[in-house]
Amino acid sequence: MLRISFLLAILAAVTQAWLPQDRNLFGNETQDAVSQTVVADIGRRAQNWLPARGKIRGVNLGAFLIIEPWMANAEWSSMGCGGTNSEFDCVMRLGQAEADRRFQAHWASWITENDIAAMSNYGINTIRIPVGYWIMESIVYRDSEHFPRGGLPYLERVCNWASNYGFYIIIDLHGAPGAQVPQQPFTGQFAPSAGFYQGYQYDRAYKFLEFMTNLIHTNNAYRNVGMLEVVNEPEGGHPNLVSEFYPNAYNRIRQREQALGVTSNNYVHVQFMSRNWGAGDPKAGIPGGATAVAFDNHRYLKWDPSVPVSQTGYISTSCRDNVASDNQLPLIVGEWSLSVKTEVEHNAEFQEGNNANYGFYRKWWAAQVIAYEKQWGWVFWSWKAQLNDFRWSYKEAVEKGVIPKNVDEAFGMGVC
Repeated sequence: MLRISFLLAILAAVTQAWLPQDRNLFGNETQDAVSQTVVADIGRRAQNWLPARGKIRGVNLGAFLIIEPWMANAEWSSMGCGGTNSEFDCVMRLGQAEADRRFQAHWASWITENDIAAMSNYGINTIRIPVGYWIMESIVYRDSEHFPRGGLPYLERVCNWASNYGFYIIIDLHGAPGAQVPQQPFTGQFAPSAGFYQGYQYDRAYKFLEFMTNLIHTNNAYRNVGMLEVVNEPEGGHPNLVSEFYPNAYNRIRQREQALGVTSNNYVHVQFMSRNWGAGDPKAGIPGGATAVAFDNHRYLKWDPSVPVSQTGYISTSCRDNVASDNQLPLIVGEWSLSVKTEVEHNAEFQEGNNANYGFYRKWWAAQVIAYEKQWGWVFWSWKAQLNDFRWSYKEAVEKGVIPKNVDEAFGMGVC
């Protein structure tokens, strides 16, 4: 049975701000509990929770407020965006008014309350929502930047649903002004180079973070947002990310909270990609005495050249994995999947459509869960996709029996 001593040691070192267990989001957790019954509070359902013991067990809402064509190609084509690389490019093709209409139809249907209910039934307790800076429409350069408008009500709606179901919510700045990496649709544009790492773009990011902080503390729909990630997967080689952006981002969030009269026990956790990500050491830039700070590491073994390419190799790598080897704590693995190296993913040993491989993927899922729950927990990429491939879709993996609804089963398989 998973023990909580390690988690308690982490929590003892963290001061202020709130965590899921502070608001009893995951139930009345005790060390030896088998299940717990949660008494319904205002805005919450009564339900039985598995003994999460405070661990983040989540999914990303990929292709929701930022569409990545590779994972939602049918949706992308039906919107009239087929053949374009990013939201920016599609809006230019369709024209602003028509693009707004089509993107709003997508936002209305991609994540519904039924999805949130299914997540709850599948043992999920956290959602991470990737958001682009353009959701704050006042900071978009309308003469040169082309993004869909009207996304904010859909973010609010999903946050409210998730809060009603007792989820913990992480919002991350997934698409930064100017793009934090080149030629990546997750930034909302297919930029030829990363234009984010300069003062005027940082200023726009600070405004976005202040805007989100204000919503979190003043709009009841955002009541379960407990973490705000300042930028997703920044590119390495930009020292001012650490020396300038990170400390100012932290300070601007805290200053906004203080101006609102928010007490420190209600601060959001400010999250940074950890040093292991490779874009610098955030601890070198975070102000001394900073509180309620968390770190993020993304672990895609698909792109790790050191992993032996075999079923045994993937499982054994995950069993001995130390995602916090840089000692950047507390840590959440904010993205991971069950996808293997591209050149072998259709081989007989790994083929997703081969039922004989389901046992391997189930064990590898368990090995990753065990590794990541040595820290604060994990958020799978993604909740759903249009790939006919459960390796990228938590929903599909559960429906096919690859991932159990009882996440605690990972610790009883004897995998590691």
